[in-house]
Amino acid sequence: MASEKALTAPSGSSRPGSKWKSIWKYRALVVLALPGVLLMLINNYLPMFGIFLAFKDLNYTAGIWGSKWIGLDNFKFLFASNDAWLIIRNTLLYNLSFLIINTILAVMLALLLNEVKNKFASKFFQSTVILPNFISMVIVGYIVYGFLNPELGFINKFILEPFGIDPRNWYAEAEHWPYILTLVNTWKGVGYSAVVYLAAIVGIDSEYYEAAVIDGATRWKQMTKITIPLIAPIIIIMTLLAIGRIFNADFGLFYQATMASGMIKETTDVIDTYVYRALMVTGDTGLASSAGLLQSVVGFTLVITVNLAVRKFSKENALF
Repeated sequence: MASEKALTAPSGSSRPGSKWKSIWKYRALVVLALPGVLLMLINNYLPMFGIFLAFKDLNYTAGIWGSKWIGLDNFKFLFASNDAWLIIRNTLLYNLSFLIINTILAVMLALLLNEVKNKFASKFFQSTVILPNFISMVIVGYIVYGFLNPELGFINKFILEPFGIDPRNWYAEAEHWPYILTLVNTWKGVGYSAVVYLAAIVGIDSEYYEAAVIDGATRWKQMTKITIPLIAPIIIIMTLLAIGRIFNADFGLFYQATMASGMIKETTDVIDTYVYRALMVTGDTGLASSAGLLQSVVGFTLVITVNLAVRKFSKENALF
């Protein structure tokens, strides 16, 4: 009986005050964590009170709580526009193409970087491919403009003109921009993902490759049978995070790289640029808040849905 009582007795961690004792015991770590916790509260949780703006007609004099409650009117305005289908279509198709293309190219680039055995060359190539990620989108917009300027742009002046092809007014021809924006996005973002995947590859135990070499596996077999399967969890996590942002467009890419040209809106207008223009014209904060809330809810729903699908087939590869 004594042994049974000992087994069923509550542990010390469940006694009143034990949690505070643990906090005091690890007070140094708690103090170190406080700045990060405060930053998360300020940046991630405090702005969540702005959700109420999506359902109100904001009156700056009355404040958020004193403003009139209008329900879903802000959402109706967002979807009542003639461009509603256009901006939703563009947002989803661009993000899907970015997700597929960037994931494939990032994994391929990581595999190639892993084959560079010279330490200096490896660091040089890694720095080179990740550098565009740190360039401001404003600068990227002017770099693109340097290539596509109708009169003195590099493509018109040094590629089309020598072959006798008439110069193109790129900022007035909407059909070219799905390819241009995809190329710019890939150039800017694929290096960062590649370095993340490379870090996962470097962490793979070398004994797997040594055993594969003994069995006569080629480098191609090692990549397809060892490397890619072992970094699959990282690929899935990165994909799930990207899916959560599938309803959010890169505002800088679609506004700065296109120089906000109204003549190419058919293929470059997305939810973020549409809301920005509406906000600048009408000053309607509720519209911007409703669009942000809609993007967050859709992103959250997609992450949960896709994660459940992944969990159904492979629990260990699910995000949670």
